[in-house]
Amino acid sequence: MNQSESQGLNPSLARCSVSHHNGAMSAATTPRRVGYIGLGNLGFHLAHSLLKAGHTLTVTDINKELAEPLLAAGAQWADTAKGVAEASDVVFTCLPSPQVIDRVVTGPDGLLAGLAAGGTWIDNSTNDQEETLRLAALCAEHGVRMLESPVTGGVHKAAAGDITVLVGGDEDLYEEHAELLATIGNPVLHMGPLGSAAVIKVITNMLAFIHLVAAGEALMLAKRGGLDLTKSFEAILNSSGNSFVHETESQVILNGSYNINFTMDLAVKDLGFAMEFGRRFGVPLDLAGSTMQTFIRARSQYGGSAWSSQVVKLLEDALDTDLRAPGFPEELQ
Repeated sequence: MNQSESQGLNPSLARCSVSHHNGAMSAATTPRRVGYIGLGNLGFHLAHSLLKAGHTLTVTDINKELAEPLLAAGAQWADTAKGVAEASDVVFTCLPSPQVIDRVVTGPDGLLAGLAAGGTWIDNSTNDQEETLRLAALCAEHGVRMLESPVTGGVHKAAAGDITVLVGGDEDLYEEHAELLATIGNPVLHMGPLGSAAVIKVITNMLAFIHLVAAGEALMLAKRGGLDLTKSFEAILNSSGNSFVHETESQVILNGSYNINFTMDLAVKDLGFAMEFGRRFGVPLDLAGSTMQTFIRARSQYGGSAWSSQVVKLLEDALDTDLRAPGFPEELQ
């Protein structure tokens, strides 16, 4: 990103526009031909919301089994990203890394090979800001416009249609698709020009990972201090020390499943984005840097596919003390 682009982000981050929805298609909504590529933990639910809202949906994933519930509910299947794009006017993606996003968009069977001029690509992935700007420029060469639209709040929020949608892109393009975006989440926040959403999404994830490590330390302090963990959970929940992460991830830690549907690999990737922004913008990120090292150790210990909340298990293993309490769910609903 050049200097002028960086400076151009600053005023836009000071204000945002907000859309809300009630989870159902309004009478004014016109069904659209929509595609979805990437049906993982988040993408499946976002695609399902589009289908429930009455849009014509075409999907693909490297694992067709993930699409079976959508196909049973009326979605169509395409073997390639190109096939999805050929059947759609708007194509959403939710993919795990910049490398996969690039391949899905620019490959010979990719999105740009099939999406007609005048179409729109909306990326729900958490991607590198410079990559987003580069791919948007390639899209423009094909007559395709792009919105970045990462989501935040957790898989259970996506399943309920209440996940927060962070949007970056031209104001007119956002307005054109605001109603469509409102079918996948609530609220929908337009952060400013393309690249803005990449910054704020990384910030929100950075905070979540810091809060997660802190929550683990807090619960361990309670356990080793002889406190009842259920009562300690409630006390933190109703205190100035509460956080969204404690409300959610602490529950699956206390259950022992750690199942937050978000992996160590993804956490380390997103913390890497945060550290890069810190270098680029000249901001020392002491807490984020320490948290990233903790996650790197946890990934080495438990594997990249382990749930990110297992970072707390490092402390449990080090002290030979588990953080378990009855009555907490195995997975958030």
